[in-house]
Amino acid sequence: MMRTGAGRSGADATLGDMVRPRPSRLTPRTFARALDALAARDADLGRLREEWGAPPLRLRPAGFSALLRVIVDQQLSVASARAIWGRLEERVRPMTPEAFLGERSQALKAAGLSRAKIAYARGLAEEIQAGRLDLESLGRLDDESAIERLVSLKGIGRWSAEIYLLSALARPDVFPADDLAIQTAVARAKGLDGRPDRATLVLLAEPWRPWRSVAARLLWHYFRAAIMGAARSGAASGAGRR
Repeated sequence: MMRTGAGRSGADATLGDMVRPRPSRLTPRTFARALDALAARDADLGRLREEWGAPPLRLRPAGFSALLRVIVDQQLSVASARAIWGRLEERVRPMTPEAFLGERSQALKAAGLSRAKIAYARGLAEEIQAGRLDLESLGRLDDESAIERLVSLKGIGRWSAEIYLLSALARPDVFPADDLAIQTAVARAKGLDGRPDRATLVLLAEPWRPWRSVAARLLWHYFRAAIMGAARSGAASGAGRR
C-alpha cells in the first residue's frame, strides 16, 4: 500500500515554486526553502522532517578530488570509504591528477583501493591532465548533459555521476533512483511492501521537482537516523542480552 498525500498548503507551495526562478545551485537559503516546499507538497516528507529534523547541506569542492571520492565510495560502507579516503589524503598531497598519477599502484592498493578502482582513478586523472575532461566546463552543462559526459568515463556509472552533481555541483533537481538507501527509505516512509524499482521511484519522485536533490538528502538523513540507527540499537541490545 502506498501513501502519496500532500500537505494542506501543497498547491500554494507548488505555485510559489513555479513563479520563482529556479536556482542552478543550492545554497543554505534555497535548501531551507526547498525543504518547506517538499514538506507542504508531500505529507510523508513533511513527517520525516518533523520527526528526524532537517538534513545537513554537505557539499564538497568541485574538481578531481570530489570525483575521485565518488569512485572511492562505490559499493562500500560509509565507514570503509571514509577510512580509505583518509589514507589516500595522507598519501597523495595535494590531491591533484598529477600527484595521483605519480603514486605507485602498490601504494594506492595499500591505502585500500582495489585494482579496478586504481584503473578507474588513473583513467580519470589522465583524462583531466590531457584536457579531454574539463570539469569547469562540466559545471556549466545542464544535468543530463553533465551526467552523459561523466558516464562516458570508465568506472563512472549514472549513480556516480548523479552523486557528483549532488555533492560537488550542488544541483537542486538530481535524483539517484538506483540508490538502495533511498529506495529503502521511500519504502518505509510510504508504507510500501518492498523497495521500489528505479522506474517506480522515478515516478514517485516526480512531484518533488524541482527539488529532488533535497528530497534525496532528506531520505538519506532518514535512512541513517531512523533505519540504520534502529538496526544499530537492536544489535547493541541483542549483544547485551547474550
